[in-house]
Amino acid sequence: MNKFQDILSFVRVAELGGFTAAAKALASSTSAVTKSVTRLEEGLGVQLLHRTTRRMHLTEYGTEYYERCRQILIDLDEAEGSIKEANIAPTGPVRIALPPSFARMTVIPALPEFYERYPNVVLDLCLKSQTANPIEGGFDLVVHSGRLADSRLINRILVRGAQKTVAAPSYIERHGMPETPMDLVKHNCITGAFGSNWHFRGKNGSDEVIRVSGGLITDSGDILREAAINGLGISQATWWLFRKEMQRGLLMPLLQDYEIEADPIAIVFPASRRTPAKVRAVVDFLLKITRCDTP
Repeated sequence: MNKFQDILSFVRVAELGGFTAAAKALASSTSAVTKSVTRLEEGLGVQLLHRTTRRMHLTEYGTEYYERCRQILIDLDEAEGSIKEANIAPTGPVRIALPPSFARMTVIPALPEFYERYPNVVLDLCLKSQTANPIEGGFDLVVHSGRLADSRLINRILVRGAQKTVAAPSYIERHGMPETPMDLVKHNCITGAFGSNWHFRGKNGSDEVIRVSGGLITDSGDILREAAINGLGISQATWWLFRKEMQRGLLMPLLQDYEIEADPIAIVFPASRRTPAKVRAVVDFLLKITRCDTP
C-alpha cells in the first residue's frame, strides 16, 4: 500500500474528526481509511489517535505528526501548482506603482519587447502613488527608491550606484566649479524629494551633511534633471537619473571624490509562498532591462 495514501488518510481523519467523513472526502471506504491509519501507527510504533465510541482525538504523538504531515501536503500542493503554472503563459493584470522618471526613461521604451513576449499580460502602471509597501497599496509590485525594513516584503535590486551631484557646463561657466561640498552653500541648488540636506563622504569615510538652498524645489525627478540641463542650478540624485545626460555631456559630475552610495532602486513585492507567473514575468523583465544600466 502507498504510504502517501496512508498519510493522506490520517490527515483527513484528523481534519474531519472521523473515519467516515474522511472516507467520503477521499472517495474511499471507511474500512480502507481505518486500515491506512492502523498501518501508519504500526509502522511508527505509536498510537496517533484515541478512538472511543463517541469521539476521536489526536494523541500527543498524533498532534505533532499531523502538523508535520499537513505542512508536507501543503508544500506538495504548492509545488504542483507552481509547476503547472510555469507551463501556462502569464495572463492577466499586474498593478505596479513606480516613479514617473523610471517609467518614462526605462519601462515605456521597453514595452514593445515586453508585449511581444507576454501579449496576455495587462500592465496597470500607477505613477502617482509613492508607497513603498505593495500590501498596503493594493499593488502586485512596487518599484521603490530607498531602504526597506518590512519583513513581509521581498526586494530585488534593480539599480545601485553613486549619488551624483551634477550641473550643466553653462552653469559652471557662469558660477564656477565647487571644489568641496561646503562650496555648495554659495550655489543655487535644485532640491527635490530628498530635501535640502545633501550627503557626502567626509574625512575618514564619515557622513558629511551640507544644507543647500536655491530657487527651485520639485518632487519630480524629470524636472530635477531638466532644470539642471537648462543651467538653472546644481542637482543631486542617484547616477541613474542623470546617466544619459552625463554620457552626452549635457551634465557634468561634480565633487566625485566626495560621493556616497545612493539608495538603491528595487522591485518590492509581498513575500508570499507562490508568486503568480504574471508577476514573475514582470519582475524578470524589469531585472533584464536594467541590467545594461551600470554606472
